[in-house]
Amino acid sequence: MSLEVTVVQACLRSGRGGSRTAVVEDGDLSDAARRTVPGAVGASQAVFIAAQDPAAVRLRFFTSTGELPACGHGTVAALAVLAQRSGNDRYDGVLHSTTRSLPGHAIGNAGHYSAAFEPGPIDLRAATIEEADPILSALRVSAEVAGCHVASVGRPRLLVELADRQTLANLAPDMPTLQAVTDRLDLLGCYVYVTPSSDGHTVARMFAPSIGVPEDIANANSTACAAAHLSTRGHSKLQVDMGDSLGQPATMTATVTGSPGTPIVEVGGTATISGRHHLD
Repeated sequence: MSLEVTVVQACLRSGRGGSRTAVVEDGDLSDAARRTVPGAVGASQAVFIAAQDPAAVRLRFFTSTGELPACGHGTVAALAVLAQRSGNDRYDGVLHSTTRSLPGHAIGNAGHYSAAFEPGPIDLRAATIEEADPILSALRVSAEVAGCHVASVGRPRLLVELADRQTLANLAPDMPTLQAVTDRLDLLGCYVYVTPSSDGHTVARMFAPSIGVPEDIANANSTACAAAHLSTRGHSKLQVDMGDSLGQPATMTATVTGSPGTPIVEVGGTATISGRHHLD
């Protein structure tokens, strides 16, 4: 295997941190080879771009454990790389994952971009007691929980709303138990966030040991899911900070338009192309 890997810091906060993401021009690779890429460059995820036809850019997302149907910060990273390749200050395109079409854009130059995309329809429902209780137990949440919902943009995950930031900061999940529970419930993981302030600012943490990511630095698709839910309570815009517990500050923004029954969510963040690696 000989690959050129572009490394992107996706969803930075004020030019710092972000989630290290590998971006690769896809080719005749096995899935086993694709799974090796994130670890080889110190990233949690890799996105593989097939862009032979500019009108039909296709993306595939991999962690070290396998393929994902979607990856939000991976899509942000891909948009940044496509914008740089275009040579223009603005790139617009419709990207295609294995399950969805993702209209998106990136604005910027010199390796620094602001990117956003629409993840598509979001399935959302209240969690059952049988779903929420074992995950809350694995999270070791003892404080009152404001609500739990199951949301999906390709794969379901549990959204857990907490009332205060200190409870979120203090979380120390039992990872083996959390992995076993999310595996049993066929959930991607658990996105825990704090009830946002009136201006839509909040903080979150994402735990996904079942896909080899005990805690994610940035999770744009889960942020989009939370935005769809919170829009029913009057929050049309969110700004979500993540990654502080890992020393990698990240920020995502989400905007919700459309009717309450069929919200249209656009989610994104800033991205910097930080380097390139050659893998043999």
